[in-house]
Amino acid sequence: MTGAPFTALRGQLHEAAAEFAGGADALEEILLGLVDDVDRAVAEPLEIFPVCHHSPASALAMARRLREKQPKVVYLELCEDMTPLLTELRNCRLPVAVQAFASDIDGFPPDWAPLSVVAPITEASAEYQAIAYALDTPGVELVLVDRSSDHVFQWDRRHDHADEPDAREAGGTEPALHGEAVGVEIGDLRPRFTELEEHLLRHGKVRHWSEWWHQYVEVPLGDSDHDTYRQVMFLIGSLFRRLAPGDGDRVRVDEDRERYMWTRMREHLAATGTDPADCLYVCGAFHAASRVDEFGVHGSDGFEISPRTATTWQYGLIPSSNAAIEAQFGLASGSVSIAAAQWTKNLKRTRVKPYRLDGQAGTKNTKKTGPKTAAPTALPEAEAAPPAEDRLSGFLRRPPVLDTLDETELLGWSVDIVRAARRNGYLASTADAIAVFETSILLAGMRDRAKPTPYDFQDAAVTCIEKDSVPGRRDVRRLVDIMMGGDRIGQVGYEALPPLARDVHDRLAPLELNLQQRGVRRALLDMTSRPELRACSDVLWMLRRLLPGGAARPVMGERRLGERSIQESWDLALGTHQRALIELGYEGVSLEQVLEQRLRRTAYGPRATTAEVLAAVEDATLYLGGRRLAEELGHRALDVLAGERTVDGAPEVLRRVRGLLAYYRTSEPVLPPWIESFVRTGYAHYCTLLPTAFRDEDATVGQVAAMLGFLFSMEGLALSLGCDRTQLELAVGQAHPDDPAKTALLWAAQVQLGTLSRAELRARCDELLANPLVVPSYPRYLSGFVHALEPVPGLADVVVEAVSNAFGRLPDAVLLPWLPVLITTLRSSAAELAPLLIREAGRIFPARLAALDSWVPPWHARPAAPPALVTSTAPRGAALLPAHPATCDALAELLGCTEGWTTTGTSSAAGGGVSLLATHPATSEALAELLTAR
Repeated sequence: MTGAPFTALRGQLHEAAAEFAGGADALEEILLGLVDDVDRAVAEPLEIFPVCHHSPASALAMARRLREKQPKVVYLELCEDMTPLLTELRNCRLPVAVQAFASDIDGFPPDWAPLSVVAPITEASAEYQAIAYALDTPGVELVLVDRSSDHVFQWDRRHDHADEPDAREAGGTEPALHGEAVGVEIGDLRPRFTELEEHLLRHGKVRHWSEWWHQYVEVPLGDSDHDTYRQVMFLIGSLFRRLAPGDGDRVRVDEDRERYMWTRMREHLAATGTDPADCLYVCGAFHAASRVDEFGVHGSDGFEISPRTATTWQYGLIPSSNAAIEAQFGLASGSVSIAAAQWTKNLKRTRVKPYRLDGQAGTKNTKKTGPKTAAPTALPEAEAAPPAEDRLSGFLRRPPVLDTLDETELLGWSVDIVRAARRNGYLASTADAIAVFETSILLAGMRDRAKPTPYDFQDAAVTCIEKDSVPGRRDVRRLVDIMMGGDRIGQVGYEALPPLARDVHDRLAPLELNLQQRGVRRALLDMTSRPELRACSDVLWMLRRLLPGGAARPVMGERRLGERSIQESWDLALGTHQRALIELGYEGVSLEQVLEQRLRRTAYGPRATTAEVLAAVEDATLYLGGRRLAEELGHRALDVLAGERTVDGAPEVLRRVRGLLAYYRTSEPVLPPWIESFVRTGYAHYCTLLPTAFRDEDATVGQVAAMLGFLFSMEGLALSLGCDRTQLELAVGQAHPDDPAKTALLWAAQVQLGTLSRAELRARCDELLANPLVVPSYPRYLSGFVHALEPVPGLADVVVEAVSNAFGRLPDAVLLPWLPVLITTLRSSAAELAPLLIREAGRIFPARLAALDSWVPPWHARPAAPPALVTSTAPRGAALLPAHPATCDALAELLGCTEGWTTTGTSSAAGGGVSLLATHPATSEALAELLTAR
């Protein structure tokens, strides 16, 4: 292009290139190409307004231009499918982010889920000015022209290199508000040539790109006219574009976005017949200086927009914050807060009236100031804007305007930061305020600045106030950020919330708390005096299950199977976790629906385990009530159990099944059919896996003990349902473990089955202690015995005896090195069973220390001989029968005995009625021995 306005500038750049480079070369091509890009953008019939994201200078220039031009159509660089959300901005307190969210994806790899795209909006941004103008001015149409959220991921190739450190540079690291969402880079303007950025930062004597932009772009453009602003921004965008490195994927995406936007704008112009002179195109300066063939209203129409995938997208507004924006878009800490302060200062200095949505929360302009006026129909031909002049040459030749020092402002900053530091524990004084004031001026002079910037002041405050340690939660740099405007956190209003979030607030209304406010609120629920709070309790427990841990935290009260608290206390922070609550609304219209969907997704997932499905059954019973979903998930647990070939989840399965059985036995008249089938299937399943698990090195002793616990504790129910105990006996008989712990566990199982006596088990333990080669492995045998308390709790006395014998028989040279191994083994692998062992030891050992010297262990004491029976011919034990014969007469009549009572003489002759005891004493002696033996 050879536009007339920039002919003189081209000549000057040609001479400069010849002088510095010694002739025509790449430098001349770059310099002249910059002017060509500016000339092309300025000459476009559809006015292009280049912006920088969250730039106060761009916002100020946008407000001025909108009041001057009054366009009928505003084209905005934002995802086109987010249009319906913009009207809800008036119900929010900025900053907030427009979000597109998809949890169930179709057309993308499953491991990408969930997909999230956010576009944060602040008041000090040109985008918000354009949105507020278009929405509150009748007759003005706002058209979003950028690629859809679906195309963001269709064109994204960063997921192909997800393992690389910088693969997700647009995704932030701020987990609280934006999470892992991909940020839409509206008006992103930063050099992609690393050497160029380093050069600018070094010669500008600044640390971060945000500081350079504030010093050399924001401040000079703050008072410039419209044409100068546009041409300078076109030049910067063209410079960064031409000096961008050869990142093929990113350049391709940028150019496709430009083709997409110009194609959409031409389609809209053709469909509506709007004059391009009545339109305004708001986009980033990087995209404004485009060189694609589709550029302009007369560009090529060869670009084809690919169809969207079948993914279902949900849309909403989520709270954002200055810190979240800085983290996601790589801005310096505090830069957004400083930009907000600069925006307020610019408005006060220039007296420009900004656009704000009527009723916008958190702004001074919350009331309507007058009737709305429609946009003018068209500019008369005589009032049409004159051709653009070359304002770029004058701006580049003009020396930098030295902003004079505002001592009052700087002094106020110094006093405020000292006051804030004292409130946060720093030992700051008036002398520190003076030092900060003087150091700020000194740093600005060292950096060739007449007036200290907020960044100079921040460095001075850190130098003068911050000592060796930070006494509170915030350091001085953070205090400066707060003083300049703080980490302002937005809030989505009730009207803009999705139906689920509004339903949650409505159902929690009886608590009489402002749950939309950030921070923690304490809720006290007394369901006895206020039965209506039971519904609130149900909602809170579901929120605890669905939201992050800090959103709803119970302080007092619990909910378990068969148990309900009559009083509860909660710490609620729903306002702080508003984003998580909003994203729940993308999954359903009620908490019950979302919870049911999640439980089904967990149970029917490709990697679902039996323990996870049983946990879903328990949650369905706890939070949703009824038996429909619980029975469905219970049958799913049967299918998953039948397909498992490992015993990794056996301990959790045992715990869950025991809890469910205890609940159903106490609350239901009969057991549900699914749990009976589960016990029957589990009995056969674990019997089949038992021999392999004893031999498998990957199966731990705790897992094998849990299998045996399931088999032994469920044995009565399983046998009543048709299982065969022979299967268990065969499985134990086929087990031949090599591990000492599993060997001890096998012995305990044999004792429970009756194939090994307790005396034989004690003898084997004695043999282990007597063998010097086995003594180092004895702690592992003890670990197996302790785990055996899960399936065979009656062996607690044998385990106590085994431990006591080890301490009593082993010498100190063997016991002392062996003792730490025993303690660590028991602590790591059997901590939950130790209380049972300790309780049994407390029952056996003496309670007082003085009795320990004379105490003899029960297993060492000899059993007393049974007392000899004294034979006698006298009647014994039958005196009450003839004295009170009524009982015997009734029993005899019941049994059909008709012989009657024996006379006294006959009874004496026969031995007094107890002759059988004297004649056959073996039965009595055996009974006596059984009663006196241990």
